[in-house]
Amino acid sequence: MDTTKPSFPPSFLTSESSCTSASLAMQLASNAAPLVIDVRKNEAFAAAGDTLVGALRRDPMQVDTWATTLPVAGAVLVYCVHGHEVSQNTVTALRRHGIHATFLQGGIEAWRNQGLPLIAKPAGGATRWVTRERPKIARIACPWLVRRFVDAQAEFLYVPTSQVRAVTQAQQAIAYDVNADVANTLFTHQGAQCSFDAFIHLYHLAADTALARLAAIVRGADSDRLDLAPQAAGLLAVSLGMSHSLSNDLAMLDAMMPVYDALFTWCRDAVAGVDEPHNWKPA
Repeated sequence: MDTTKPSFPPSFLTSESSCTSASLAMQLASNAAPLVIDVRKNEAFAAAGDTLVGALRRDPMQVDTWATTLPVAGAVLVYCVHGHEVSQNTVTALRRHGIHATFLQGGIEAWRNQGLPLIAKPAGGATRWVTRERPKIARIACPWLVRRFVDAQAEFLYVPTSQVRAVTQAQQAIAYDVNADVANTLFTHQGAQCSFDAFIHLYHLAADTALARLAAIVRGADSDRLDLAPQAAGLLAVSLGMSHSLSNDLAMLDAMMPVYDALFTWCRDAVAGVDEPHNWKPA
């Protein structure tokens, strides 16, 4: 457990280095929410039965590796169990990388003691997600987003629609891309926005313009609004073809992960203005 006192000089511990639970709750309810990262040590995270809503998961022992691959964000807030050494040393490392980072005073325990919202995760493991079987677009795109940006160890379950609610309760899972008649969830369609949009919003990833471009493609393919992005028709065709080729839903997810990786890389290059135009000529 990360309950030891911080090992760096007291001069680091300024009022600008930390954030109270009440202040964070206000920020999360506004349009200025930071990127929230759960940096509890692996054993503490695995043993826990909950996490902050919208928190990404990262290993604090690998901070110098993942600091350079974080989604674009205006600010970052990290939390551990009690707000001591683990989160504070993570902030120090992130600031060395030029990232404006703060830590949560009192950690997740202070947040819990104030009765602020948490979301369940299975004790003894990573986050677990459940949705309807036979995925096509959003039920593949959302797991890709989770594994690449939220929790690399996340587990996904595809079950008959009638079983989603029961599996959610029995497996301590989070339902997604289902309506309220199937199971209660924040991770679903809202008006013209699809479930992929909900994940981006709830995990405070909207500042990443490459993800925003990918979201338009996914939304177009998922809602039959192929006018939203020229690439939406291609994603729809590939997804339907892969679904018809593979009868196992997890095999479908595995097969489509590199497709979304490639599409996101293209989006990132396009945003940076370095995407390669099609101007090849026969030799």
